[in-house]
Amino acid sequence: MKNKYTNELAVCGFEAVKALVKCNPQKITRFYYTRDRMMDFKDLFKSLAERRVPYNNIPVGELEKLSGTVHHQGVVAMIEQPEIPHLNTDITDGWLHDRESAILLDRVGNANNLGAIIRSAAFFGIKNIVIPRDEEQTSITTSSYRVAQGGMEYVNVYSIQSIEKLLASMSGKMIRFGTDVRGNTPISQISEMCNEKKKPALIVLGNEEHGISPVVRRNCDALVRIPASATFDDEKPQAIESLNVAQAAAIILYECRKLRITSL
Repeated sequence: MKNKYTNELAVCGFEAVKALVKCNPQKITRFYYTRDRMMDFKDLFKSLAERRVPYNNIPVGELEKLSGTVHHQGVVAMIEQPEIPHLNTDITDGWLHDRESAILLDRVGNANNLGAIIRSAAFFGIKNIVIPRDEEQTSITTSSYRVAQGGMEYVNVYSIQSIEKLLASMSGKMIRFGTDVRGNTPISQISEMCNEKKKPALIVLGNEEHGISPVVRRNCDALVRIPASATFDDEKPQAIESLNVAQAAAIILYECRKLRITSL
């Protein structure tokens, strides 16, 4: 939960806070925990004291007020509200030089889905996530931090003003894959196409209700789909047309582990 008066964000959930403490303890501005979590973070307290950062054990009810959720798991770390940097050519040039793939979210406006996608991206080693700047719901929130289960510390989240401009600028430089239930390219070909052309992937995940937008379709090199059960056929249409976007992301990123592109 964001504190609009102090411009702070509550990071809660044991795994999320543990990763924050491990990777970016300097971000912590205040730290609160239940008594039974004291030993889990005892090594942190000395550095907090040296920086004169407040920390204390408080009742469960106070943790709920700080975090805005009952799912705090006994620990809340307050940090400054993350500012999502704007994606620029220096950053994308770095991707191209190091052959790094990226995920682009097209109107994915649910914080829990964002957190789950980030968790999968961190697990499969895809560290670049891009979201449209005007999507207020798709931002770094307490929920997305918690659901990411520590993955937030291992990815870079960028914002862009125009999806169309980004896709156009990556034409011929990255292979642009749009996810679409009507796509004619199986996801197994993502790694094959990238490895063959020695280019990284830019994977676009769309809104659950409407999928990727028409402008995305026009600017993709391939539209990929996740094959459904082999038992389905034209006479027996599948019961469920598509997966949750976070589930789909995990399956697609699993395929991306086969990328064998090396740096220039």
